[in-house]
Amino acid sequence: MPALRIGRPLVVAIDGPSGSGKSSVSKEVARRLRLAYLDTGAMYRALTWFCVNRGIDLDDAAAVEQAARDLVLELSTSPLEEYVRVDGVDVTDAIREPAISSAVSAVATTLGARTELIRRQRELIEKHHRRMVVEGRDITTVVAPGAEVRMLLTASEEARLRRRGIQLGGTQNAEQLAAQVTHRDAKDSSVVNFTKAASGVVTLDSSDLDFDQTVAAALVIVTKVLNRD
Repeated sequence: MPALRIGRPLVVAIDGPSGSGKSSVSKEVARRLRLAYLDTGAMYRALTWFCVNRGIDLDDAAAVEQAARDLVLELSTSPLEEYVRVDGVDVTDAIREPAISSAVSAVATTLGARTELIRRQRELIEKHHRRMVVEGRDITTVVAPGAEVRMLLTASEEARLRRRGIQLGGTQNAEQLAAQVTHRDAKDSSVVNFTKAASGVVTLDSSDLDFDQTVAAALVIVTKVLNRD
């Protein structure tokens, strides 16, 4: 697929709940459109790992906010490679561990920490000349409400639990999966709404679509929205 809007901004903002497939779909959309890619969830996970590693009380909002400012983070912005480093330590796999998954909501709902990470996210978008696929939970409404394309990727709870289970290689039991998907969504939705599309945001329901079909549908949405300009 040819690159679109060459020399002009093209931010594709994709929000969605846990297990909706937004990371894998967003990464492939970025690859096809030759855009940079930002997984904002990895930033919250990296901060959570940093806090846990340092013994910071996740209920201490001031300490978590300070940790967000102190965090030395290197994050891949290429859809072709994945790495997350904190203070030079590779935490790419560590941030996906169940202990981090269960703790990340406490960090993500600390408003001061969110403010700092949102600042960093916007900085990365600008650094890439506003040519980037950015995915998370508040991208269409808070981080990049002026994005050229804004999308909400949803799926049924059953589909999301199944996908997250496959993604984690069968290492989690049903209870752990539910904690990672539905319980985390419930916590995170206390500070950001990622279950209903805001005005101007296109919803893509992938419940009955496989990966390739979802990517194709997302690319159709991008093309249609850009053709409206």
